[in-house]
This record gives sequence, C-alpha cells and structure tokens, in this order.
Amino acid sequence: MKIQQSINEIPRVLLAMLAIAIAPAYAQSGVEVSNAWARATVAAQKVGGVYLDIRSNAPARLVAAASPVAVRVELHNMSMEGGVMKMAPVAGIALAAGQTVKLAPGGYHVMLVDLKRPLKAGDSVPLTLTIERADKTRASVEVKAEVRDMSAAAAHKGH
Repeated sequence: MKIQQSINEIPRVLLAMLAIAIAPAYAQSGVEVSNAWARATVAAQKVGGVYLDIRSNAPARLVAAASPVAVRVELHNMSMEGGVMKMAPVAGIALAAGQTVKLAPGGYHVMLVDLKRPLKAGDSVPLTLTIERADKTRASVEVKAEVRDMSAAAAHKGH
C-alpha cells in the first residue's frame, strides 16, 4: 500500500520540482515563454526560424536573442507590402503587460543566421532572449525550442 502511494506521488513531486526550477528565471525576468519551436533545416540551409509565445507581467521589449547553433541571431518581422512578402530585422518587439505576443511564421520571429549545423527534427535549439524592462534594465530568459520537421511529407504522414 505504501509503495503504491509513493508511486502515485511521483507526478506531483516532478511537477513541484519543475515549478521550482523555472520560478527563478520567471521571477527575475517577469517573462514567460511557451510553445517554442524551430523548423528543421536541410544540410545546405544557412538560416532557420524560431517561433514562440512570450508574455511579460510588465511593459517590456524583447531586444535580442542568441544561440550557440548560429553565428548571428536576429529578431525579424515578415509583412506584405504591395502584394510582396518582405522580411526585415527589427530593433525590438514590444511586450505589453499581461498580453501574449506570438512569434509565428509570417510575422515576428527569431532568425538564426549562418547556422553551424542543420537543425534536425527531435533536437532542441538553446536560445537566450534578452528582455528590456521599462526602466531600461535587462534580463535574460533561457529557452529550448523543439525542432520540428515541417516538410510536406511530414505534414501528410499518416493521411
């Protein structure tokens, strides 16, 4: 009976440990990141994109990102201008207090430039986000983005 009771406690203990592990980063930055993912790339591809949801508890800006998988990391935005899709770097992305900002294909995203290796499905991309608060102080948020295979074949697998 005691063994079964101990086994039943494992999920709660693991959840509590996870909350303790992420609490310091959230407490320091006041920023929560979820749904972080990157597209898998092919061998010759030198750029990649990372997408995520980000929410700040106070007005702030996402002003930079870094990753060991790329020589350079930039914040970008895609937009339609005169029927043409354009992509350009941005100096920062506003984070309104309590609002979730979605970095997604076709809009704001993190661009990995000069990839050091291909991004393979199942891997994860470590990313450090730099958040600038209203008082101009900065905090770092560590993120791991799951690499997903977004090829047409993968999208139709099992259909």
